[in-house]
Amino acid sequence: FNPTVDSVAIILKTDGRPLNARIELLQGPNNNKQVVELYTEDGLDRPFFAIVETPGSGNVVRVVNTAPVEFPLYASVDAYRVGGGGDWADDGLMIGRAF
Repeated sequence: FNPTVDSVAIILKTDGRPLNARIELLQGPNNNKQVVELYTEDGLDRPFFAIVETPGSGNVVRVVNTAPVEFPLYASVDAYRVGGGGDWADDGLMIGRAF
């Protein structure tokens, strides 16, 4: 992700089958990765959602489906909070400049 991304939103779900996955956060080349292993019996009724902080640069989020190939999953990882937005406030209003 871009260094201005402070956190990401992760959503994992299935079509009603079991969800078995591993989420890895790698922060830079020399740091240990943070790992979350998860399981849920029904990924449609009980999908997984998390917001993970990714401060600094060099962050990589990796999602691994550890279930058999018969149990596919749907994954979405997107920027949640982006810092360094200049004059933009959190509510989307621009402060201190004329339009």
